Amino acid sequence: MKILLVAGARPNFMKISPVSEVLSKNRISHKILHTGQHYDEDMSKVFFHDLGMPEPDIYLGVGSGTHAEQTGKIMIEFEKICFAEKPDLVVVVGDVNSTIACALVASKLNIPVAHIEAGLRSFDRTMPEEINRILTDQISEFLFTTCEDANTNLKNEGIPDSKIHFVGNVMIDTLLRFIEVSSKSDILERLSLKQNDNIKKYAVLTLHRPSNVDDAETLKGIFTALERLSEEIPIVFPAHPRTLKKIRDNRLGDSITKTRILIIKPLGYIDFLCLMSKATIVLTDSGGIQEETTILGIPCLTLRKNTERPITVKEGTNIIVGNHPEKIIQAGLKVLEKGIQRKKIPNFWDGKAADRIVKTIIK
Repeated sequence: MKILLVAGARPNFMKISPVSEVLSKNRISHKILHTGQHYDEDMSKVFFHDLGMPEPDIYLGVGSGTHAEQTGKIMIEFEKICFAEKPDLVVVVGDVNSTIACALVASKLNIPVAHIEAGLRSFDRTMPEEINRILTDQISEFLFTTCEDANTNLKNEGIPDSKIHFVGNVMIDTLLRFIEVSSKSDILERLSLKQNDNIKKYAVLTLHRPSNVDDAETLKGIFTALERLSEEIPIVFPAHPRTLKKIRDNRLGDSITKTRILIIKPLGYIDFLCLMSKATIVLTDSGGIQEETTILGIPCLTLRKNTERPITVKEGTNIIVGNHPEKIIQAGLKVLEKGIQRKKIPNFWDGKAADRIVKTIIK
């Protein structure tokens, strides 16, 4: 059996790492392919180092571009790899352009596709990621799901039960493996958030989705809310390069520097896990962070109108607040005053999802 594991963007690396490790333990031949969708040191290479992963066996180096350009480039280059490598199975993760591009190429070459994190739905087709999820699931042979909601979504879309495998969350496999290691990071000292073992209260922000950063008024509104919350608590903001460019384009930098919002470079996995795990509150438009804060018990305000991970609201610590300034302020002040009730850990978010995935593939 010869398997290709595909990763393209930073959330993907945390998802393929445990799968690669379990495949190696079972002596199953596999190669890691990095499309290069996220390509710079901060967004890509540092993650391989932090996760103790070998360098990718194959690197496509597609870089940035529009959705069509990026997807097209990946498809052209990945097809060449499939002809050369002749894999028995292509494993894709998540919902980025690399996911649908490689799944589509493999499917047309009659190579079975396994989709890790299948069945997640926001039911918002204006999100490019939603289109990627739906299409990838329709052409995959193995659909590995993180929760019962995802199983239901797939069945409602006509996917047969035989293709659906409820295995849990590989993102949590990685978190549980590295949480103790992350406690040794010195990121809090570097940011002056820790002195003599005393950790100051602070918030963490991540922001990158087009619906939040591409429209000038929306972006300004979000930062109006953040400026108000920063009066109560300092906010650490590891800024995505694309978001940083939008901040500069809209001349928001000067007003931000007058607040307690600290903009820093993107962090590696270990440093960011440490920063997030000690935070009082996290504000984000990321999907994976909603899951990680659920496990860590950290209140999470999701700056979106919906989520493809509703289990983090039902069973976790997530609150959907949208991107309206007043709603962000109200929710933020309420959590800072009263905290949030921790519910329960979702089923199979136990650090063993990769084992279940590999067992299913072997079977």
